[in-house]
Amino acid sequence: MATAAAPTMAPLKREEALIEEFGYDDHFHDHHHGDKYQSNFVSHYIFSMDHKMIAKQFLITGMFWAIIGAVMSLIFRMQLGFPEESLAWLKPLLGKWITVNSEGIGTLQQDFYYALVTMHGTILVFFVLTAGLSGTFSNLLIPLMIGARDMASPLLNMLSYWFFFVSGTIMFASLFLSTGPFAGGWVAYPPLSALPQAMDGSGAGMTLWTISLVLLVVSLLLGGINYITTVLNLRTKGMSMWRLPLPIWAFFVTAILGLLSFPVLTSAFFLLMLDRGIGTSFYLSDIYIGGAALDHVGGSPILYQHLFWFLGHPEVYIIILPAFGIVSEVLSVNSRKPIFGYQAMVFSILAIAFLAFIVWAHHMFMSGINPFIANFFVIFTLIIAVPSAVKVFNWIATLYGGNIRFNPASLFAIGFVSMFISGGLTGIWLGNSALDIQLHDTYFVVAHFHIVMGVAAFFGMYSGIYHWFPKMYGRFMNDTLGKVHFWGTMIGAYCVFWPMHYLGMAGVPRRYYSFDSFQTFGHFDGMNKFITIAAIITFGFQLLFVINYFWSIWRGRKMTTKNPYNANTLEWTTPIEVGHGNWPGKLPTVQRWAYDYSKDGIDHISQVQPIMEGESVDH
Repeated sequence: MATAAAPTMAPLKREEALIEEFGYDDHFHDHHHGDKYQSNFVSHYIFSMDHKMIAKQFLITGMFWAIIGAVMSLIFRMQLGFPEESLAWLKPLLGKWITVNSEGIGTLQQDFYYALVTMHGTILVFFVLTAGLSGTFSNLLIPLMIGARDMASPLLNMLSYWFFFVSGTIMFASLFLSTGPFAGGWVAYPPLSALPQAMDGSGAGMTLWTISLVLLVVSLLLGGINYITTVLNLRTKGMSMWRLPLPIWAFFVTAILGLLSFPVLTSAFFLLMLDRGIGTSFYLSDIYIGGAALDHVGGSPILYQHLFWFLGHPEVYIIILPAFGIVSEVLSVNSRKPIFGYQAMVFSILAIAFLAFIVWAHHMFMSGINPFIANFFVIFTLIIAVPSAVKVFNWIATLYGGNIRFNPASLFAIGFVSMFISGGLTGIWLGNSALDIQLHDTYFVVAHFHIVMGVAAFFGMYSGIYHWFPKMYGRFMNDTLGKVHFWGTMIGAYCVFWPMHYLGMAGVPRRYYSFDSFQTFGHFDGMNKFITIAAIITFGFQLLFVINYFWSIWRGRKMTTKNPYNANTLEWTTPIEVGHGNWPGKLPTVQRWAYDYSKDGIDHISQVQPIMEGESVDH
């Protein structure tokens, strides 16, 4: 590391001239000019192999699923908040799942209530926060930020989206089955998931649910292999691993997590389908239905829990790590400061990834696990808070003393830090095997993971969308609507989920259709009404975001400069209207790390700017 300081730095050249002078020619135009990239409507918008278009496909599909999942949550929240009110007005939408009596009072059928809870969890965890978040930003940013023309395999990249689309289509079709979609919980514990006759939703709905998620795993594996290969092999000249922007580190490690953990879920589903279809007993033993014993002996539902949560806990970080990377970039750019502790941020991502694989049984403290083994998982659950705390400290240190620009992207990034702190702290209680006896399967758990994983991940996604929207469409989203969206969502999310901590501490169980039969929970009616009203209002702010997004695609303020944020990373050196191949001429050569902000009296120094003689170098 050089330490000599230069009294002044030569004036910055235009980035185009620097790329022309120092960039290198990969003969892209010699070999790929002409008909190969002359596309029609179908090949450009539908079966596209351009990573930027595929990112838009993932994002818009994820937005569709987010709306579906949110509407489901509103329906079951109305059941919980206002169980005495008629839901007959929902009959045109839900059909037979709303029962209307002779007085015209409509009630939601209990089986469908559980189906809504199940599908809400499945859709938000897998289709929105896994495929939607990672698929969007990994596709959009990896080639642009590392200086590559496209992904290592554009064909596999296209297939990853279409497996995702087909998976979603099958899941959507299950909503229209006469017996209803799967209703055994998004974690699909046996025996409800393993016995087709257990309940209506355990039949065809469960079969389609399983097929859908297996196809989703195929999509995620295709994407993950592509992301890893692209980062390792297609980095531009000078882009060492220690010069990668933090989003790329996050996407890279996320892909590795998915590659190692999702096949385990597939194996769990394979054994589950054998139990369902040909009478094996991997997960079943001593089962009685209607007083009659079934021929299942020797299996254990705990085996399924181990296999599911071996994916399920890395899955938490598969969701949140991309948001970590996005937030790190947005905070640095908008505070006009270098990210604090770049190497510590990278090592904390790697530490989280490693520890994510050895904490899964903290979801199983109530399953009869040996207390000694439980203590092992308690220790590592608490240890995993350390690298998370390092990241929080570094985000706050990055903001401290910065010249912060309070635009929607930075507001959502700051909101993410707030959500991650407040939601993460409650995990310390749940990670304690003794305290978990009281808190397990209560609304305390719902509050914890919705804030730290659900809302926080959405905040990271929103921050990224507002920040890189100009790179996707050449226009800006409306700032005023964006700020209204932030404040409405920030206040609304806390109003929805913070009271749930108190419900959980009082012992109110999750997934219950009604609390009318429990006199001890009657005094929480007002709190349930408050949560439901807050949820409806908060959903309205999300519709405002959707309107802003699609309106801005065609009517937003146009970009007039390639680098509107004065950022340093390579995606802001591409043309305003980016073609397939990203850079029209030579690929840029990277000369420095990505976070030279407010250095030696200069506001920002692009990664393509050569290091000056005597300049102090960070990386």
